[in-house]
This record gives sequence, C-alpha cells and structure tokens, in this order.
Amino acid sequence: MGIQLMLLAGLCIALSNLCLRRSIDAGGTSKAYLMMQLGLSVFVMIFLGPIRTGNYAWDPSMAIFALAGGVLLACVMGFLGKAFENGPPGLSVAMLNCSSVMPILMLVILFGAQFGFYYTLWNAIGSILVIIGICWAGWGGGEMASRRKWLTFVSLAFLAHVAYLIFLNWRALFINFPGKQGLGFSFAPEVASMQWFMPVVFLTAAIIQAFLFFSQEKRMPNRSEFSYGMIGSVAHGIGAFAMLRATEVATSLEQAMLFPMFSVTIILGCNLWGKWLYKEQVNWKANAVCIGGLLLGTVDWSTIFG
Repeated sequence: MGIQLMLLAGLCIALSNLCLRRSIDAGGTSKAYLMMQLGLSVFVMIFLGPIRTGNYAWDPSMAIFALAGGVLLACVMGFLGKAFENGPPGLSVAMLNCSSVMPILMLVILFGAQFGFYYTLWNAIGSILVIIGICWAGWGGGEMASRRKWLTFVSLAFLAHVAYLIFLNWRALFINFPGKQGLGFSFAPEVASMQWFMPVVFLTAAIIQAFLFFSQEKRMPNRSEFSYGMIGSVAHGIGAFAMLRATEVATSLEQAMLFPMFSVTIILGCNLWGKWLYKEQVNWKANAVCIGGLLLGTVDWSTIFG
C-alpha cells in the first residue's frame, strides 16, 4: 500500500508542476503562480498537521527554526519557476528531484555515524551516475545562450533543494535522537514534532513569494494564475497527504523504495507531459541514467536483499 500511495503522490506533484507551466503559458508568471499555490497550500498543511493529529501545541523556538525552512523552500520554488520560464520543464524537474541523492554526503560530513548517516559505495556510484545523466541531458541541443540561463536557474534550484532536504533531515534528528546535539543545536522531541512546523514553512515561503510578486510586478494575479494556482495547490495537497500516509503504512521492505519511487514518478510524469503537450525533445537515455543513479544512491539495498 505504501508504494501505491507514493506513486499517487508523485503523479500529483507532477500535475502541480504542469499547472505551473500552464499558468506561464497563459500569460502568467512563476511568481504569481507560486504565491497562489504556496499560500493556498498553507491551509492544506494545517489540515494535515494540527487538525488531523489534534495536536495544537506551539513552540516559538521551533517556529523560528521553521522560518529558515520556509526561506529555503521559497528559494527552491522560485528558482524552479525561473527554470520553467527559460527552459524545458520536464528536464528541470528531473534535475531538481535528482538532488535527493546528494544530501547524504553532506549529512555524513555534518553529523556522521552517531546519527546513523553512512556513505556507502552505492551512494557514490549513484551520485556519479546522476551527475553524468544531468550533464548529458543538460547540454544536449538548444541555443547555448538560453541553455546557460536555464542551467543557471536549475542549478540554483538543485543546490537550494539539497539544502532544504538537509534542513528537513536536521529537524528529524531532534525527534529520532533525543538528547543529542546536531551542529550545536538541540530540541526536545516533543518540541521538534510541533505540528505547526510545515504550515509555518509554507507560510514563510508564501509571504516571500507575495513580497517578490507585488514589489516587482505591482498587480493582482490574473484569472489563469488564480485558477491554476487553485488546482496546483489541491494537487500538491493530495500529493503531500499521500506521501505522509505512505510513510505511515509502508512495510519495512517498502520503506527503502518510497522516496526513490516518489522522485522517479515525478521525473517520468513531467517528462511525459513535456513530450506529449509541448513536444519536448526528451533525452530518455540521459533520464534513464539519472533514474538509475537515483535508485542506486538512495535505496538501502542491504534492507532489500538482506
């Protein structure tokens, strides 16, 4: 059941990314769409967090910690939106999701084995394959000037996403390793588990996007930006809920495959709509190398094969 839910989550996020592209095609901007999507997603996060669990406890220190996560999320979404405006969306999403193979190296360096982080040969091989696939796909065809602009934004999105994933793992350490300090910080598990954490993250990102939109464009969102933002926020919310449920109901065997399956589904889903709707020239061989590296680098093969 966990795998099926994660497949649903990946398809929903792929749909949310399609809404971003359609909003841009209809004359909108990524700033307006992201402001609408992130703002409406706050209500989804409140439903999935405090309302669903019935835990309304609030801690100011964890809220401040969540603000940092919101800044990182705003960077990820903002750079991804600019990449959508300047290059192929399917490949942009592929590169963004391939970043999930990279944080383990920094987690090993920052936290080490005492927090359960190890860098294996599989991680190294997977990371190398992902880099090869990205370079292969990113430099194939297109005008070099536009490729450079697109590559700049998608690289920034990639790096910001790595930092965001590290940040979320850092918060998880406070929950799973009570009493230990990570980078000199420590939160009690009940504080780190504050259900308002993700709503604050999304609210912060939405406020940043709103400031960028109104300060730079000085207008109200148009109908397409509002409509696609509504659809995108619902798709994003369903995807987030499915991903959350997948982690709760997955068997021990499924756990090793959950997030690689999530990333691969998004990559394939976005490449499919990119090719079918926009006639994108998808480098399937390069994407296969990225997906292979993603699977090798993130799946705990010792869990699967005993």
